[in-house]
Amino acid sequence: MTLLTALPTALPLELSAVLPAAVTTEIPSPAEHTWYLGIFPLRAYALAILAGIVIAVWMTARRWKARGGNPEDVLEIAFWAVPFGIVGGRIYHVLSSPDRYFGEDFSGGGDPVKAFYVWEGGLGIWGAVALGAVGAWIGCRRLGVRLSSFADAVAPGLLVAQAVGRLGNWFNQELYGRPTELPWGLHIDAEYLVSNPATGVAYPEGTLFHPTFLYELLWNLAMAGVLLFLDRRFKLGHARVFWAYVLLYTLGRVWIEMLRIDDAELVLGLRLNVWTSILLGLAALVVSIVLARKFPTREESVLLRPRDDDPSAGPEAEPEPDPEPDPASEETGTAAAEPEEKKTAAVEESDADTSART
Repeated sequence: MTLLTALPTALPLELSAVLPAAVTTEIPSPAEHTWYLGIFPLRAYALAILAGIVIAVWMTARRWKARGGNPEDVLEIAFWAVPFGIVGGRIYHVLSSPDRYFGEDFSGGGDPVKAFYVWEGGLGIWGAVALGAVGAWIGCRRLGVRLSSFADAVAPGLLVAQAVGRLGNWFNQELYGRPTELPWGLHIDAEYLVSNPATGVAYPEGTLFHPTFLYELLWNLAMAGVLLFLDRRFKLGHARVFWAYVLLYTLGRVWIEMLRIDDAELVLGLRLNVWTSILLGLAALVVSIVLARKFPTREESVLLRPRDDDPSAGPEAEPEPDPEPDPASEETGTAAAEPEEKKTAAVEESDADTSART
């Protein structure tokens, strides 16, 4: 019975019995994750990643302009950073979850070809950030702008892109957390249920799980807002916004990662991504403190070297006018030139006499 069918026949005294049964207490999973435009598949995971990239580029262009940069530079840098980031994210995922692709302990029982199936999900954020930074460095060097300035401009957009990208995990019904009885538990279809790590048996149908995709989505959006506030309030520069992004993201990733039950490499009893987040978070904290002491203010220009059209480089110095001739100097020069002319004439006459005698 649903609320719409029950209300016409229910008496007012029966509403209290109708409402609890009608109101859903779970988050449903999408029934489809792939649609077809003719023979071309449109995958929700890919669409979520692309949407996140578009939003991040748009946000970064606005922030880059506010810092004195050319908004068109962002597209040029993204041309290098995005492909590098996707490749880096995939490499990190494959290496941190190798059993599916190479078998347990690299025994050869996996399917290495699936390492190229990016549309099935699996992009490790730290591989994407690391290799994406290499691509961004190439783009920045080609344009003659500071990588640190660009990193500050892109940091909030990265968090928003990651938040949007988590919707792809929802559509794929993957990377969810352990079972829960909370009202916002996530329903997973039977074909996507993983095995209970304790028993090795698949969870029964109807089990609800922590929606870790939603936790990270909300955390990333909230932290993006924190970064925007801090940057506006304290005028951060010299990559301080970027390292604040690393610190804030890892704070959330640690507890969210510990909720997940999908297969992962364990190190000293903890998931590899938990250790990665702890170490990177500590490194980000140290670097942030050092940068705050060394660079308390934002850099004056996003350029490596000032350009003629750079407004932050200051007004262009006008060329100094040629000095006006001094009348006294002209008279002295004329007077000094007269003896020289007489001497030349005398030499010419002497040469003429010599030639006549000869």
